[in-house]
Amino acid sequence: MKALVQRVLQAEVRVDDAVVGAIGPGILLFLGVEKGDGAEQIPRLVERVLGLRIFPGPEKPLDRALEATEGGLLVVSQFTLAADTRRGRRPSFSSAAPPEVAQPLYETFLGTCRARHPHIASGRFGADMKVALVNDGPLTFWLEG
Repeated sequence: MKALVQRVLQAEVRVDDAVVGAIGPGILLFLGVEKGDGAEQIPRLVERVLGLRIFPGPEKPLDRALEATEGGLLVVSQFTLAADTRRGRRPSFSSAAPPEVAQPLYETFLGTCRARHPHIASGRFGADMKVALVNDGPLTFWLEG
């Protein structure tokens, strides 16, 4: 699993001009599921995301985790994170997990997040989503689980 984490002041996801998920200050997370990924990876990745110290504290600019700030977490499925762009000009998605594998893992990831943190929002798996955000910093991190 791959996660692209961005610290945001706000973010929202729209499907068919309707907001399906929105947060204020917190993390926008794009989640990509690859072939071979499994549910056993989810607890560690959730721990890393919720515990990532990317928010300012009283003494350091990167000292607090999302859990300590009570910020929001907006999770958006993003199969293109599995793209292979090493050759040519057209990305290959052969390493992306098929939807029937990726969707249950995405839903399990969301459920695990919701069990640990009160402010979780999400996009809609497989939908044509429009994501708007105000990046804070900008701070962007790549996590693999």
